[in-house]
Amino acid sequence: MYSKNMTATEQIKDPILAVKRVAELYEISTTALRDAFTRYQRGEQFTRRVRAYYPYVRVRTENSTRLDSRLSYGFVSGPGVFETTLTRPDLFDYYYQRQFSLLANNHSVQLEVGLSEQPIPIHFAFAEGIHLESALAYEQLSQMRDIFDMPDLAAFDDCIVNGSYQPLPGGPHPLALFTAPRVDFSLHRLKHYTATSPTHFQNYVLYTNYQFYIDEFVQLGRTLMAPASDPVESAYRSQYVAFIEPGDVVTHNANLAGPGSKTSVAGVAPTRLPQMPAYHLKRADGSGITMVNIGVGPSNAKTITDHIAVLRPHAWIMLGHCAGLRNSQRLGDYVLAHGYVREDHVLDADLPLWVPIPALAEVQVALERAVADVTQLEGLALKRVMRTGTVASVDDRNWELRSHQEPIRRLSQSRAIALDMESATISANGFRFRVPYGTLLCVSDKPLHGELKLPGMANTFYRTQISQHLKIGVRAMELLRENGLDNLHSRKLRSFAEVAFQ
Repeated sequence: MYSKNMTATEQIKDPILAVKRVAELYEISTTALRDAFTRYQRGEQFTRRVRAYYPYVRVRTENSTRLDSRLSYGFVSGPGVFETTLTRPDLFDYYYQRQFSLLANNHSVQLEVGLSEQPIPIHFAFAEGIHLESALAYEQLSQMRDIFDMPDLAAFDDCIVNGSYQPLPGGPHPLALFTAPRVDFSLHRLKHYTATSPTHFQNYVLYTNYQFYIDEFVQLGRTLMAPASDPVESAYRSQYVAFIEPGDVVTHNANLAGPGSKTSVAGVAPTRLPQMPAYHLKRADGSGITMVNIGVGPSNAKTITDHIAVLRPHAWIMLGHCAGLRNSQRLGDYVLAHGYVREDHVLDADLPLWVPIPALAEVQVALERAVADVTQLEGLALKRVMRTGTVASVDDRNWELRSHQEPIRRLSQSRAIALDMESATISANGFRFRVPYGTLLCVSDKPLHGELKLPGMANTFYRTQISQHLKIGVRAMELLRENGLDNLHSRKLRSFAEVAFQ
């Protein structure tokens, strides 16, 4: 059995050394749990509970001094004690270094690193995808809860994110939006839903509700991995080191392996695709592009964004189809959302409907410029193919079958120009999780004007428009990356007493 009392809290000034110490403590704890489980699996009898603990970081401040008020994160709200539990330093090492550095610089404090009082569930001591119970006999399964800590839903809630967390009297305030168990829970769920490891997820995420977009992204990813004879094109392709598909199938970039090299592929594709497959165009620093097919509906949109949020992406954008609501719109026109009518209902309990979901200027500008870059249109010509306005998201796919008078009146009163089922959910969860968000949709039908999404019409639309739309989404993400991280994370997403971690 491993006890947290075996180590003492240390004060560390250097953020890099602090992260290194976190990694050491995490490895000690998880190794002890894995070793104990191996012995348990072999039949060893335990007379005492086996328990190990997450590491934590703490800061104590006497004032709210900070050096750079332009940033929306990296500082605490005032004097006090602030802490958070930490996990997977192998995955979050750069992220932790940045957060620790900002805290140390903005408050001139040392970082306190030690073991928390939060036990690590036995499942989370193993890499994602390990099914512990499959190796145990029935009697061992029945006794497992008495020996090891199991995942506890009480430690997973989003009260910090939702602004409902209340510290105990005299207790510490949170440093991060998510506790370590909440992060571990989502990391394991990501593997389940997407069939790719969380280690492959990139900082810029595209969501779509149609497989056609994924087909284009896969074609793009594989093309970028292939060798290019043109030096300019080879240099562009070389920014991406690999393309990852479900099953952690890795295609390595031949442009990085020298002249005459060919793409190499490793991994085994799953026999069937998961619920929300993910694909990753990787850069060495994690600033590449991930694309997820969320399928249809706001429930899927909430589920996947709940989990990807723990990775602290720099931005996510919805690319998909929508119903155009104005007679002046044409099939294939783009809709840049600047507001949302939220009738998806899945976030009503976490984010009240009276909370506005503002458009973020940094994302809006990037999306508009990306449309201009790809279509080569400007001014009035650009306005002919893209309209900015309100998008209504509903949870009823067959909303057209209701009596028309009531929904049409509501849509008209809201000034909505498009309707879908996912965009408001993705943007609202971006607002809730402090992840910059945006929406660019493509009009695929106009049900109020008799242009329905029927096979013949849809096939022509798909052939001519999907490729361009996907290129626009990729270009927008590249523009956001070029603009720099500090210009992207908006202060308008931060609450009154915000946590320090981005």
